[in-house]
Amino acid sequence: MHDPLAGKLSRYVPLSVADRMWLAEALGPARSIAARADIIDEGDDPHAVNVILEGWACRARQLADGRRQIVSLLLPGDSCNPHIFLLDRMDHAISAVTPVVYASIPGAALESLTARSPNLDRAFQREALATAAIQREWTVSLGCRSGIERLAHLFCEMRARLAAVGLATRTTCPLPLTQHDLAHSLGQTSVHINRTLQELRAQGLITLRSRRLTIHDPSRLAELAHFDPAYLHFTVGMDPPPIEP
Repeated sequence: MHDPLAGKLSRYVPLSVADRMWLAEALGPARSIAARADIIDEGDDPHAVNVILEGWACRARQLADGRRQIVSLLLPGDSCNPHIFLLDRMDHAISAVTPVVYASIPGAALESLTARSPNLDRAFQREALATAAIQREWTVSLGCRSGIERLAHLFCEMRARLAAVGLATRTTCPLPLTQHDLAHSLGQTSVHINRTLQELRAQGLITLRSRRLTIHDPSRLAELAHFDPAYLHFTVGMDPPPIEP
């Protein structure tokens, strides 16, 4: 199986063959879960770190009256917070957006792994800092960007993050999100998302068809979104060789 976790971590810190071997040994068996099912529920004991191997997941909070906010999207290669096992209970749920294959690293195994390998210790720390930076950027979107800027920024971010693990070209990437998912991520209604998608299409910036996004003018979309990929902190090989669509 392609190892997206090692691929992603190597964008932060170069990993040796031994680092990659130790990382693979620490991962538990791969498990599959259906779309829209919870990988871990709010209130559960987070004794291990879940790693997304295939598919898309999200962190979400749901209020007592049923209103729901997606607070981040989790892509192949993402560890669902490498320090989460230090907490006594989850303060949010992690749910599958699509069918997901994931594996877990027990907390004790991760501590042993990072003690053995300074490279992996640094890589996981950088990933945690980059995740916090992404969260800050989402806050900026909710507080400052207009509706069309929010959506454009999300598209730019998804493409860049997928490219880092070899799952996107410069102009295309998978985008299996429904308009409801986009609305829950961007603090808008599905009706508003639909109108914004139509506006981006009308400007000739994107095509979204069959769960795949095509960005026709990446520079212009980034300019519209005020997107600067520096906050992703992929300092090693920022533009990996793209795969063909």
